[in-house]
Amino acid sequence: MKIKNILVIAGVVLLMLISFSCNDDILEQHPLDQISSQTFWKNEAEVKMAVAGCYARLIGTMLDFRRGYMDGLADNGYAYWGWYNIENMLLGNINSSSGGLIDIIYYSSYKGISQCNFFLDNIEKATAVDQNILNITKGEVRFLRALFYFELVNCFGDVIMYKETPESAEASKIAKSPKGDVLEFIHQDLDFAISNLPDENYTNGHAVKGSAMALKTRVLLTEEKWSEAASLAQQIMSSGKFSIYPDYASMFFNEGQVNNPEIMFACEYLSPDSYHSVYGANMEYTSSVFLRQSLFDAYECIDGKTIEESPLYNPENPYENRDPRFNATVRFPDENWEGYFSTTTFNPTGVLNKKHVDYLLPATYANSYLNDWNFILLRYADVLLMYAEAKNEASGPDQSVYDAINEVRARPSVDMPPVDQSKYNTKELVREFIRHERQVELAMEGVRYFDLKRWRIAHIIMPALKNPEGSFYVFEEKHYNWPFPQDELDNNPNLVQTNGY
Repeated sequence: MKIKNILVIAGVVLLMLISFSCNDDILEQHPLDQISSQTFWKNEAEVKMAVAGCYARLIGTMLDFRRGYMDGLADNGYAYWGWYNIENMLLGNINSSSGGLIDIIYYSSYKGISQCNFFLDNIEKATAVDQNILNITKGEVRFLRALFYFELVNCFGDVIMYKETPESAEASKIAKSPKGDVLEFIHQDLDFAISNLPDENYTNGHAVKGSAMALKTRVLLTEEKWSEAASLAQQIMSSGKFSIYPDYASMFFNEGQVNNPEIMFACEYLSPDSYHSVYGANMEYTSSVFLRQSLFDAYECIDGKTIEESPLYNPENPYENRDPRFNATVRFPDENWEGYFSTTTFNPTGVLNKKHVDYLLPATYANSYLNDWNFILLRYADVLLMYAEAKNEASGPDQSVYDAINEVRARPSVDMPPVDQSKYNTKELVREFIRHERQVELAMEGVRYFDLKRWRIAHIIMPALKNPEGSFYVFEEKHYNWPFPQDELDNNPNLVQTNGY
């Protein structure tokens, strides 16, 4: 699944292409001593290099290996060490000068959009390349552009929308567009991608038709277009191109990512040219995201009952008889991995994260920065749960809803009991079950925060939590959208700050 050739040459193409930096006078000038856009687009190899530059823009965003940090904004994780200003944001200290996540997501997303726009502005110059290949590459790039824009609207709401590269720095200083207009543009990109990308498994790092369909399903779910979302998810399910991978734990490491039929799109790496520091633990000395008790308690016992209901639950030994996904996500107190952050050392929540932490690697400081497993951004289990949610919201629970949930729970390495249909037999009860299932299945994958926001319950869930120092968190109505960075406001007089800031 490694895009070996793509990522090796991506660094080269990044030097060739014009990049967008809203924080740097909007447009970076094209160096005179490098290949110009007028002479570059001669053959298929150069087109593929340009596509590589667009994929490479995923790295450095919060769509790369750091995606799991986003669970630190929700009720799953706790980013104690001040990563990306997350704790300040949770305490309600969010403003135009906050920096951290706000700046990273804003500027890196627009740089990705700029890279994609530059590609799309110039791709027709490649007249010697077969039109089918051009359409596929345009589909890949429009998928990526949709991904970047979806990240922006999920965080900021109304945002500036560039459909092509501005002609000048001054021309880039425009007003923001309504969220609905940006979402419509996202749909246009994804519809093009669905029509032109190969209808095959995701195996080599390139987006395929199913990747675009899965992302579109997520967009439709966010818009609460339930029937459309259910229909599209059903098409993915009926295609036979994707399926549940047997081993839940290994899916998040190299050994479980080769030709994995569950993975639909990922941010990919290949050491030593492209690597990352695992977010779950910097192996020598620290832990980046601790787990919250609320996630710890969310996992059922193996009988399918909650810890409040199950006779198998023993509060004296809460690690026994739990959903196997618990074992793959929570590091037990007696799991003393030599060289790793100890469970008995400083531990502000009492629970350490295990998911994505490849403890089989020799635990050295150097190795903690040479990981090259891919961070999964879209997978089939999510599609099944999105189908169940959308179908339930559209018309209430039917057998297809239970079947989709049960397919996730029946993964061979998980093998949890099916949904108790006599207990969960109304739309409201099934809704709560699906939300619970999403929390445990997708824990520490950067999904929970956006789920809480789209369900409009973040202002209920988050203020009920406290940090280890005893301070309650703050989530007001305005926090559903973030403020624009102050530098961007200073640079663009036509940009109006988000309401409430």
